[in-house]
Amino acid sequence: MRHAEFEDPRLVEVYDAEYVWGWDDDLFMALLAERNAPRVLDFGCGTGRLALALADAGHEVTGVDPARASLDAARRKAGADRIEWIEGSTGVLPHRTFDAVLLTSHVAQFVVSDEQWLSTLRALRRSLVTGGRLIFDSRDPDDRRWERWNPVDSRRPVVLPGGDQIETWTEVDSVADGVVAFTRHYVFTEGDELTSSATLRFRSESEIRTTVEAAGFDVDRVYGGWSREPVGTGEDGELIVVAVARPQGR
Repeated sequence: MRHAEFEDPRLVEVYDAEYVWGWDDDLFMALLAERNAPRVLDFGCGTGRLALALADAGHEVTGVDPARASLDAARRKAGADRIEWIEGSTGVLPHRTFDAVLLTSHVAQFVVSDEQWLSTLRALRRSLVTGGRLIFDSRDPDDRRWERWNPVDSRRPVVLPGGDQIETWTEVDSVADGVVAFTRHYVFTEGDELTSSATLRFRSESEIRTTVEAAGFDVDRVYGGWSREPVGTGEDGELIVVAVARPQGR
């Protein structure tokens, strides 16, 4: 099943247990805190880990995601009633509403085609006030992260809240022109195996800068890691982008 880790309630529980608060979340919170941003959009909010923290910090938060099972999990969490949860994608976004938009957990890479990526960026620009910020992460293709997505290097256990242990690993199906298709495997305690397939686009820093600027933003800075390292240094292999919405018409 495609995107089953977001769409299948059983795998959504695994996702929630596997991806807990980390250095990436700390950096996103710190970047957001650099300027006043009362109204924040968490685009591709998933099960709401960051959205809930943003609400705790005093922001007015809207979480948008196309996966109903992920949103259902988010809505069940403590404090979820403070957030406006919306099922959908760019078509549901209001115009000139937010002071900042965040795309975390490499959500940007799920937008594979150039046309859809530019369309998404333009929709996010329309949702922001002038001067509002776009903050997102994308894996640096020079790091070649997909080479570590194999049954040996990627295998790890995930312990669910009830104590069951899931064994999971990733296998790459194809790599071509910056597009990587892969399948994640999940083996449950009772022996059931489920899979989730997806395709990601790895864009270079130059590609990201060009498309973000074409969509109506000025790129403020790009980091290469969660400690604000320069691109191409350190071990994180990230492209963490901070951009500012230009006045419409420029």
